[in-house]
Amino acid sequence: MSEVLSQLEAMSREQRKFLRKGGLCVGLILTRTAAERGLPLDPTSLRTVEGGQVAGLGKSAVQKILESHGITNVLAEEGGRTSRGSLGLMETYVAVLNRLNSQGQIDFDEVLEWWIDKVRAHLASEGPKFVFDATNSLRSNLEDLFQQAFEIQRNAQGSNYVGSMLQHLVGAKLDLVLGPGAIKHHGASVADHSTERAADFEIRGAAIHVTTHPSEALLRKISGNLKAGLKPLIITLGDGVEGALFLLKATTWAERVDVLDAAQFLTANVYERSLFDVAGCQSTLRNILQRYNEIVAENETDPVLIIRLD
Repeated sequence: MSEVLSQLEAMSREQRKFLRKGGLCVGLILTRTAAERGLPLDPTSLRTVEGGQVAGLGKSAVQKILESHGITNVLAEEGGRTSRGSLGLMETYVAVLNRLNSQGQIDFDEVLEWWIDKVRAHLASEGPKFVFDATNSLRSNLEDLFQQAFEIQRNAQGSNYVGSMLQHLVGAKLDLVLGPGAIKHHGASVADHSTERAADFEIRGAAIHVTTHPSEALLRKISGNLKAGLKPLIITLGDGVEGALFLLKATTWAERVDVLDAAQFLTANVYERSLFDVAGCQSTLRNILQRYNEIVAENETDPVLIIRLD
């Protein structure tokens, strides 16, 4: 991820209104304005004559940008014009753009594509919904969440919602087992090397890798773990277990790496923490999901990852 996009991610974490309809409209229109006028921009020139709205903000202008990227859904009927706080968001975004411009030339195509990705994520879904079905197995309840994430991911065109959900569910389970503060959480898109991490989670000599698609790149990380004296553990979904074992078979250290199915990993923990009291399993699973939502709120910018709990 480029430095420009990293700063935009930071901006959207600090002010989550940028990821709502009004904020997305502001981002799209101002990015187009900055590309046309050039930087720096004067925020006072971006107000309407009356001074109460962002100039150029409106449904037709927003939809024109979206349609040029193949999006026909209406983002906001008023195009953000009536959203409270649009002027404040405008001033914040202009300040960020001007600062980035002072640090070097901005690729406006890259910036606009970042906003488009956020729009796609917003339009994809309200987020997965958890409804506990006591007649089904715990594994089935968990797999329903992953299936919802797959559907959201399919509509979002490129965002790895399944991988993000998997990472943070594992992180939530580890938090409940080890206690708060025992592990560090990171955004799922943050590369291990950028944070000097040996894995997604490193705990007392264990290097835990959470992935939906085990790959050659993962094997290289695991090789590095073994050289550093760490014990690698791969947690993956369904077919990924077979894929990971197949890849490991071609190495000289296949017997030194554990591979676990994520649904089984989480299900076993729910039973253990409930002391195998079936009536308590729903409450235990709900605690994991609540902690998951807290982790997502702290480390991710896409609100669609939040699991709606009834």
